[in-house]
Amino acid sequence: MFQDGAEAWCLGFQDMADPVAEEIIFFHDRVMFLLVIIVTVVLWLIGEALKNKFYDRFLVDGTFLEIIWTIIPAVILVFIALPSLKLLYLMDEVVSPALTIKAVGHQWYWSYEYSDYEGETLGFDSYMLSTSDLTSGENRLLEVDNKLILPILTHIRLLVTGADVLHSFAVPSLGLKIDAVPGRLNQTGVFIKRPGVFYGQCSEICGANHSFMPIVIKGVCIEEYLHSLKCIINT
Repeated sequence: MFQDGAEAWCLGFQDMADPVAEEIIFFHDRVMFLLVIIVTVVLWLIGEALKNKFYDRFLVDGTFLEIIWTIIPAVILVFIALPSLKLLYLMDEVVSPALTIKAVGHQWYWSYEYSDYEGETLGFDSYMLSTSDLTSGENRLLEVDNKLILPILTHIRLLVTGADVLHSFAVPSLGLKIDAVPGRLNQTGVFIKRPGVFYGQCSEICGANHSFMPIVIKGVCIEEYLHSLKCIINT
């Protein structure tokens, strides 16, 4: 089972379903490993220097030591900077999309539009389910009446805006977090690697019911996606 939503006492990240988000988590883990090593070495050196008044002069002073603690951090920073720059470019890159979705934040719900199809625009509103409407196994304050259905293994462009005040469209498992600004279209891309139900919430304080406008994205195979579109058209 994948962890695609918030869970009680969760101390780690959710399981990523987007390749770029997955690379970000790998990068984080590598940097944390380096950080532990650096902190351990520095604390050991400080401990050796302060152990007693009779310390090794070359441990705290000397030309060779100055060269070492200048070159080693520089090399470490280069090894950190290269994958970091690569990820920054990947995060901003939007591959030619096969599908465009428009998400509009309202006080206090989301509305979605499938705008790539000829004829009328297909759209619907997505409201949070009240506690009394939940069934066994569903997440309180995270379930909605209409999920956003998206095909997996497809490059998708997401256009986000706000209808009234500032909102923020955030889905951790897909590496999505983008502001919804009234009068402005912000763009990002997503590529869902596997089927699943991915949970998010508005991440910009937008009013009294800010915490009651969740986001639920369901990644499905292309056949199920086309069937869901037919259902939207029929309704």
